[in-house]
This record gives sequence, structure tokens and C-alpha cells, in this order.
Amino acid sequence: MKTTRHSLGTLVETDVLIIGSGASGCGAALGARDQGQDVVIIDKGKLESSGCIGGGNDHYMAVLDEPGAPFDTPDDLVKFYAKPLNGWTPAMLVNGWYNHMRHFLRILGAAGVDFGRNADGTYVRTQGFGQPGRWWVHIANGMTIKRVMARLVHESGVHVLDRIMAMRILADHGKACGCLGWNVRTGEYVIIRAKTVVSAQGRSATRGTDNSTHNAYNVWMYPYNTSAGVVLGYRAGAAVTELDTYQRATLLPKGFGCPGMNGINSSGAHELNALGDRFMGKYDPMGENGVRNNQIQGTFQEQMEGAGPPFYMDMRHVDPAVVRELQYVLMPGDKATFGDWADCTGTDFRRKLLEVEIGELIFGGAIAVNDSFESSLPNLFSGSVFLYCSGAMCGGYEAGRQAALRASGMREAGQVDEDMAREVRDEVFAPMADPEGDPLDYAELEQAIRNVMNYYMGFRRSMAGMERALEKIRFLSGEARRLRAASLRDLMRCHESRDILAVCELAIRATMERKESGRCVYRVREFPDLNPEMAKPLLLIRPGDAGGSELGVPRFQWGKAPLL
Repeated sequence: MKTTRHSLGTLVETDVLIIGSGASGCGAALGARDQGQDVVIIDKGKLESSGCIGGGNDHYMAVLDEPGAPFDTPDDLVKFYAKPLNGWTPAMLVNGWYNHMRHFLRILGAAGVDFGRNADGTYVRTQGFGQPGRWWVHIANGMTIKRVMARLVHESGVHVLDRIMAMRILADHGKACGCLGWNVRTGEYVIIRAKTVVSAQGRSATRGTDNSTHNAYNVWMYPYNTSAGVVLGYRAGAAVTELDTYQRATLLPKGFGCPGMNGINSSGAHELNALGDRFMGKYDPMGENGVRNNQIQGTFQEQMEGAGPPFYMDMRHVDPAVVRELQYVLMPGDKATFGDWADCTGTDFRRKLLEVEIGELIFGGAIAVNDSFESSLPNLFSGSVFLYCSGAMCGGYEAGRQAALRASGMREAGQVDEDMAREVRDEVFAPMADPEGDPLDYAELEQAIRNVMNYYMGFRRSMAGMERALEKIRFLSGEARRLRAASLRDLMRCHESRDILAVCELAIRATMERKESGRCVYRVREFPDLNPEMAKPLLLIRPGDAGGSELGVPRFQWGKAPLL
């Protein structure tokens, strides 16, 4: 890494730039360093705690091809996940996920992560989320996993720049060549020039809707993920995808935005409605251990029919040893405050029903990539492709590896457009200027976004309602110009709010293109059934003509590969 002073701030030069330091970013950094390239990783947070696994993780998904284990081969992984609607090809799944699963089990285990083992030395694995095999490895000290990954990244020689918020992906002659950002603690403006770039900022915008707590930070996933990777990729000209289908929710303990349904469902728990009936068999052949979307759709349908709330998970019939591990080892490993909450509420999986509710609805998507994890913008790769901690690490590793292989064949990075960099700097710090007219607080704007999305983009929708939602979100995009920040922390939140606005607008537009119900957790009144013609094509989105909002009017393409 080379660092010099620049007329606009600080100039950093490297071979491979990783944007985002969660599981995907750490994987990408290690993959790039393993190819011998100079690597810089940036994140608006801190490496040791950033990303969805910053607070912990209770399971690691791994297909291990162990002798005698059913449905445990790469072919089984491909059969389950190679779906046209997510664009994951067999080559991507094998080369980018399966081939690196054991690698991370080995290096994380050697570094101190306690993966559960049976007496014969095999990993303790359970079945979940409708998968055919026992693919979920238990983690006993899951709250340590991110700190372990951070140590591995530091030890590899990666240059870590904490507290840098990326604002624009740079391109020269149609090829990615770095990014523009700023330090959220000091206000320093940073220009990073790189041969290749890996986007690793996650897939989800977690503050677009509410759960029952109405606390946007008491949520299932990492609350600081705003789907900025999708927004930055889109604004750089790369095709993005899954905005119409990557809309997710889960069940939460009542009033506590805690992860853990994988462990609860796979323990053998029964979901009960307010009438005391176990109902999930109506919605998925695997019952509670089926596909997550089916559990959400089924629970919501029961609610619509008057059979709840409340809803409960019943674990009183489950092996006490399994339940004890779940409550006192796995759940706190995924969210460390779970034990405190359980003590305060008298929660006891062995003796009492656990009241649950449908949590917030998450909007998001991904940068569309090919089998080499490269986007339609050359030299921009994406590591945030697959799901879960395992998918993020492994997919990130492959994206970083591919980005490094590309960089190794390049003499130098592209050039920075300094006029554009100056314009972006002015835009970044504009909310710190003296207000003209009525200033707008970021919290007020975000609550307005949630009000719109809760009302019009919930689990039941209509085309007319989505039109209204689009109109209101575009209005709020115009109002975002009034955002004002009294501190650097507020400034960061202002830019997060704009990312949430952008991904919500793209999600509304994409959902209106998918004229059917049943692929995801929502249903559309005018199109109540699955449309067989929409089973295969992937909806790709790229900037089109300007008009109406900062995003312009997106250009849509139904297909199987990124727009070129």
C-alpha cells in the first residue's frame, strides 16, 4: 500500500481493494492475499466487530462429502441451490462455495473457533431450512468468530482501514479502479486507487421496515447493513439482481430481534398457533424444518385467518441435552445478549413455550456476477453472493482470489477523474453545511421510509399500493436534499438513509416487474399464483434514463447473465 497526500485529502494505492470487512470482506481479503497481491480492506465500522457475524454466529454451513453421510456431496449442494432465480450456476457453487468450506473450517478451527465434534471426530451437524442433508456445523463459542477472522486478516498482511465509508466506485474507461470515501471519525476524505475492486458489503438493508419493538437497531441481522454494495454497484453501472426475490423475514422471540431459528427449528421444535394447533405441515412437507420463506408465509396466513397471534415454539418434547445446548450455547453464540433477555423474561426452552412473531422484512439483492464472480463492470468483483456466514466467507474468498488473479496481470490501476472526485467530496459533506430552509433529521427520514414500506410493501401487496409506495419513496428522495448533520456520526447516518431509500426504490420497481406470488415471502393481490414463465429468468437491473429521482429510471432485463 502506498499512501500520499492529495489536494483533496489522502490518496491510497494498492493492487486489490476490498469494500466491506464482514465475513465476505474478510474472505475476499484472505483470498487476494493468498495470491500474493497487495490488499487494502475498508469498512465504515471496525474489522473486529463489523458485519452480520460481528456479534456472533451459531452455525457454519458445510457440505463435507463424509463417508456414509446422506446428501453430503457437491452434487447435492448444486441440486439444492443452482436455481435460475438467484443466478448461482453449478460452477459458482462448486468453485466458489464447496471448494472453500473445509478451508475455513480448518483455519478457523486452528485459530480457536470451537466447532462441535462427535466422539469419532466428525463435526456435529444438523439439518435446516429445507436442505436435504445435515449441513449445519455447530459452533460453541460463536461470539468469538469475527475477532478470530480479524486476527487472520491482520496476520496475512492485509492493510486494514477502519472507519472509511465508501461513497463511489471509481471507473476509468469503463473499468473499476478504486473508490472514494471518508473517515467517519475524522472527516478525512480518502481516494483509493486499485487495479481491481471487490464489493463485500452484504446483501441486506435491515432498516427498511419495523418489527414490533419499533427499534430499527433491535433486528434480526446487522443493523448497519444498508445494501450499500448494491447501491454503489448500481450507481457505477453494474447490473444488480434479486431485488424482486431477496426480500426476507424470520421468526423472532417476541419483542427481541434475535437470530436463532435455524437451531430452534432443527432441534425438532413445533410451531403452534393461538389455538394450540401445530400447522406448518400445511405449508411445507418438512414442517418447521422446511424453507424459511414457507414458515413466514405459513405463519402470516394463519394470522390472516385469525389463528394468531400469539404463535409459539414448543421445545418441551425435545431431548433436554439438545435444548440446553440450544439455549445456553448456540443462541448466546449468535447474539450475546440472549442470555440476559432470557433471564429477564423467564425464558426456559425446556419448560415453557417460546412466544415468537414475524420480524422485520429485509430488502436487498446482489451485484450480478459471472462464474468468476466478476460483475458487468470489468474489474469489479462481488463477494456478497451466497447466503449465510459460510457462503459469505467462501464466496468472498473466491471473489478476492479472482480479483487478485486479474490484478496480477495488470501493470497499473486506472486513473482518477479529479473533477468527479471533487464533486463527490462536496456531496459527501453537504449535510454539514449551514441549513437553508427547514432541515431534515436522518431519523425522521428513516422512519418515514419505514412507514411507507410497512404499509405498502409488507407481506400482502397490490399493484396500486406499490405504485403509491414508489411515488412516496421518490418524494422522500427529493426531500433527502434537506438532510442536515450536526456531527460526523450524523453525517454517516444521513448517507446510510440515502442508501436505504435507494434500495427500497429498486425493490419496489423490481417487485412490480415480477407479476406473481409465491417466490418470496410476499403475495400480490392481482397476481395471487406462481407464474411458470417466471421460474427461470433472472431479473437484472441497471441504470437507464434519468428522471424522477437520483436513481433515474432503471433498465430491466430478464435473463441468465449480467448485462454487458
